[in-house]
Amino acid sequence: MSLTGIRGNRAEKMALNFFKQRGFKLIEKNYHCRFGEIDIIMQDKDYLVFIEVRYRRSDKFGGALASVNQNKQSKLRRSAEYYLIQHKRSDAPCRFDILAINGELDKPSFHWIDNAF
Repeated sequence: MSLTGIRGNRAEKMALNFFKQRGFKLIEKNYHCRFGEIDIIMQDKDYLVFIEVRYRRSDKFGGALASVNQNKQSKLRRSAEYYLIQHKRSDAPCRFDILAINGELDKPSFHWIDNAF
């Protein structure tokens, strides 16, 4: 596994802990379909939450949050729609959250946007 992959996995584990500490319940990690991938799917009270985790060590090129562009949002929406149909949950209230993790992973800063788009 590449260094980037190792950092990404570590960031996703940190994100999972971040949300579990806030009472979210894990439904699925790294959901793949033909439209793309959803990093984490969790339950937050009545909401099914599709979570995009972004990590950047530096904000030199805009940081983690800036990397969730329109194209990425579109892929996430299509993947979520497919998930809802596939799991027969098309009537479930849902939302998209972003957890941007910036800095060194031993001292990260978190920026959580719930209902991001």
